[in-house]
This record gives sequence, structure tokens and C-alpha cells, in this order.
Amino acid sequence: MPKSQPDFWGHVRQELSAGPHWADRMVVLAYAIVTGLVVVGFTLVAERASEGFGHLSSLGNYGPWLALAWTPLVAVAVLWVTRRFAPGAQGSGIPQVVAALEYEMASERRSALVSVRLSLWKIVLVSGGLLGGLSIGREGPTVQVGAGIMQHARRWLSGKATIDSHDLMVAGAAAGIAAAFNTPLGGVMFALEQLSRRRSSSHSGLVITAIVFSGLVAISFFGNQSYFGEMNVSALELSHVVPGLAVAVAAGLAGGLFSRLLVLSLRGTPDRLTRWRTAHPLRFAAACGLAVAIIGLVTQGATAGAGYLPTRALLEGHDELPIAYTVLKFMATWISAWSGVPAGVFAPSLAIGAGIGHDVAALAGLAGDLAVPLVACGMVGFLAATSQGPLTAFIIVMEMVSGHRMVLSLMATALIASALARWLTRSMYLELAETFVDGGSRDAAAAPKGEAGR
Repeated sequence: MPKSQPDFWGHVRQELSAGPHWADRMVVLAYAIVTGLVVVGFTLVAERASEGFGHLSSLGNYGPWLALAWTPLVAVAVLWVTRRFAPGAQGSGIPQVVAALEYEMASERRSALVSVRLSLWKIVLVSGGLLGGLSIGREGPTVQVGAGIMQHARRWLSGKATIDSHDLMVAGAAAGIAAAFNTPLGGVMFALEQLSRRRSSSHSGLVITAIVFSGLVAISFFGNQSYFGEMNVSALELSHVVPGLAVAVAAGLAGGLFSRLLVLSLRGTPDRLTRWRTAHPLRFAAACGLAVAIIGLVTQGATAGAGYLPTRALLEGHDELPIAYTVLKFMATWISAWSGVPAGVFAPSLAIGAGIGHDVAALAGLAGDLAVPLVACGMVGFLAATSQGPLTAFIIVMEMVSGHRMVLSLMATALIASALARWLTRSMYLELAETFVDGGSRDAAAAPKGEAGR
């Protein structure tokens, strides 16, 4: 017996008669557009803030030295505001979203981690850190921003809606990361690999829809361009094999070390520095700001901000970098996050990885366009190692640099680096998320104490 065919006109009538469902869809689409607009605003504000620090550093002969006072002052101000008004906005924001996706979490606690209010504070505080010259990025925080905006749509949905807060947060987070980097496939993979570990995504169409609409808004403002442009990749040769493996190993071990340091620093260990950070958080932030400013002075400002310009220069085949840039960018990013201010490490990780690729290429005697493939592999490797998300790292970097001709090389590097990093640590997002699931971070719990209460 032949199988019966679907009732086409019956399905059409059913869809047209589902008024509340269409209203729910319109609400979700509207919030996806709003998410795109907020990400665009975040991008513009963050870029102006980075440029503002650049103008400060270029004020005659005294400009670079002003940062020695300016960066610590801004770090203290940002941390004080964070602890006083928005303790849930600290860090990159990705662990908060991962924690908020726990079904057992009370709604009050979830709203303290992901909300419209926190999204707006996140934009202000991260931009403040960039204005101060800290080594942080806006792309990771965009995940918390997008999730906070999209989950607000739940209050406007009908009682029959099958979309819950979990689905909206995943969609918003994916839309945020996709719009921030202009990497739609990377946004989908980020949602599947990083945010849906405890439950399969039952509304993958919602994620894709949110990415499409928020992405269209971003493209209408910035154009459909790759984040780092198009790198000039020469034909890969056998001479790249050994250096390529060296990049994967170095990026994996360095990324695992970075992730472990970040987790230990933010969760705290029984040592003197942790006790000082707990007792005097503002003084500790000032010391961190001073250290970052000194590193910036040594590198002539190259380590400030997300590291977009040095990374793009390396991808274009330019070899000029300050001495020990990779190590100093590593240190500046770690110290910036350790200070306790809202700080994304997504884009700085790409800059550190690019530096690793450049350094290995220099040791192998490869320069100019011949070094570009190793730079791209370093970006993939370090990001995969720190995030423990090899597929997300591979797809995001491939889209950002138009690296379709290096698909296999980038994929292999991501897998090797991620595997090596697991020898050193678990995913830093999961480890830091546990502090929020267990009742909040140390900083949030200690906010009324000591200097934070003044």
C-alpha cells in the first residue's frame, strides 16, 4: 500500500488558524531585531572607547605615561560600579549564561545572571574597561548581552507558547556572538557546542532565525565583510607541516595554561594574593591596572584592547610586532580578567593565538605571506584550547578570515589543541559557571564587604 501524502491544504489552514502562535513568532522576530540593534550599539560604543584610549596615548610625549595613572583609575571605577550595581556582569558573561541554563536554578537567581538590566550594564562596563586600555574584548560579553535581551521576550509570549526561557537565552547568545563576529555558522555551532550540553536544542529553528535577523541588522550597518578581511594564503607546502604541528601543540598547551590560570585566579586559591584580592578588591584592581599599563607602555600600546589591529596586520602578512608581544598580551589579558572587571577574553585569545603562529613562523624562517597560514592556525588553536570548543573555534576563525582554503588545516589544529588543553584543565566556561550555580561568585558574595561597600 502506498503511503499517504501530507495534507498540504490542511496544514495551510492549520497554520493560518494558529493566531497565538503567529503572534509569538512575531514577538521572537522583533526581539531578534532588537538584539541585532543592541549588538550594533555595543560595537559602536566599544570601538569609540578603544579609540578614546588610543587618543589619550598619543597626546604628545606624555601620552603613554598618562596611562600609568589612567588605567588603574578606570579599573577601580569599573570594578566599584560592577560590585555596587551589577555584580552579575563581572567576567566575560559566558559562564553566567551557561549557569542560567540550569533548569534547577530559581528564577530570581537566573535573573541576577541574565537580564535586560545586566545587558545594558555590561555594555557600559566593558566599554569603560576598553576606554581604560585594559586587555579585554567585547565579543564574549555579547553572549550575555544577547541572552539577556532575548529572554525578555518570554513575558510577551502567550500561555500556549512552547518556547521557554532556555530556548530564548540560547538563541540570544548565539545571535549575539554571530552578530559580533559576523559569523552566522559560528553562532549556530557555539549554541550547539557550548550552550546545549545538558539538553538537545528542541528549537534549532529559533536559534537560526534569531541569528538571521540580528545578523541582517548588523550587516545593514557594517556591511557583509569578514571580521579580519581576507587573508592572503599562499599554496601550502610541505615546509608548513612541522611548523603547523608546532603551532597546534604550542597553542594547545598555552591555551590550557591560560584557561587554568583564569579559573584559579577568579575562583581563588589559599594564597596571599587571593586574600589581598578578597580583603581589598579595589586596591587589587588598581595594582592590576598599573601592571597592564606598564605592559602597554613596553609594547607601545599594542596589548591594549582586544588586539584587533595587531591580529589583522599579521593576517595581512606584516611581521612588525613588539618584542615578546605574545607573552605580554597573554599576561595583560590574564591580569585584566583577574582584576574582576567585566572582561571578555574571546578576541584577546585570537590575538594571543596569532602571536603564537607568528613566533613559530619566525623560528621556522617563514615570513610575510608564508607566515599567514600559521597565524590563522594559531588563532584557531588557542581559541579552541581556551574554550574547549574545537568546532566553534574552527568555524568562527574560518568565517572571520575567509579561510575556506585552509579548512583541513584549521580543523586539525583545533582538534589537536583542544585535546592537549584537556590534559591541563576542563572548560573554563563550565568551571566558572559552577561558581554561579553553587550560589554566586566570590566577588558577588563579597560585594558589600570591605572597599566594595564604600
